[in-house]
Amino acid sequence: MKKFIKIAGVGLTILALVIAGVLTWVNLSSLPTYPVQAIDIQVPKDSLSIAKGRKIAETVCAYCHRSENGVLDGRMFTKPDSDFGEIWAGNLTHHANGLNRYSDGELAYLLRTGIKRDGKFLGPFMLFPTMSDKDLGSLIAYLRSDAPSLQASEAVHTTNYSLLAKALMKFGALKPMTYEGKAVEAPSNTNKVAYGRYLATSNYMCYECHSGSFETNDVLVPENSVRYFGGGSPVDDMDFNIITSPNLTPHPEHGIGQWTYEQFKMAVTSGIRPDGRALSTAMPRFALLDDAELDAIWAYLKTVPPLGPVTAKAEN
Repeated sequence: MKKFIKIAGVGLTILALVIAGVLTWVNLSSLPTYPVQAIDIQVPKDSLSIAKGRKIAETVCAYCHRSENGVLDGRMFTKPDSDFGEIWAGNLTHHANGLNRYSDGELAYLLRTGIKRDGKFLGPFMLFPTMSDKDLGSLIAYLRSDAPSLQASEAVHTTNYSLLAKALMKFGALKPMTYEGKAVEAPSNTNKVAYGRYLATSNYMCYECHSGSFETNDVLVPENSVRYFGGGSPVDDMDFNIITSPNLTPHPEHGIGQWTYEQFKMAVTSGIRPDGRALSTAMPRFALLDDAELDAIWAYLKTVPPLGPVTAKAEN
């Protein structure tokens, strides 16, 4: 018996040393790197395309990248004690610390895959693998423009990933998207439902917050996401208060099935609920969307299968 206890003790000690060694390796070794590519992307110069790019940037990118001074030079969007650590949005301004480091092709590759120009993975943020080539080019065109919010800022931010985030990256649970090199086109806006799906899943990424969990979202086939548009994901507001994302399916009681189009439009563009209350700041105000886009998204949401209540109270 004593011999068994001694052997077991030695085994447990070895196991503890192995675990400690793995944790030390995860915490202290460099994050994995991936091949970098500058892809062929047409970046337009006309004012209409730049305006389209501004709409995408101000609607999607600015929420995380706009600092208190109104410039897109980044802000902290997860606190140090979060599951993934202290994560900062990058500097998008015309500075050597910002997007001036990237060629158009490198920036397009980053937005498609999440791979930065140094080969490191940005993380599961700001990925647009299904945005059309045309809209991606328009977004880059705006980011190269002389907009006031893009004027050079020297801001430099350091992201400090948690041990969990580092482990997920190093063991391949979090990894870049694969670049297929295929042309990506948007559906015609004459097909209202298809166009609305494209806007809600590829450009404005509504489903990402309004499905069940960021961990179970499917970027390439959003419909495979758990509780697709049914809400339930914990989302930080601008002050890091956590709310549960609301249900946007046409469920008559737990979703937006009894809303009118005008009520939907008011909520999306102004952040005002049908009952007059303001939505949480976790929901950006999509004030730049035009009626055609809003109508298309509304038409699409009415086709999404209705889902019942989420497990926690949501702010609809």
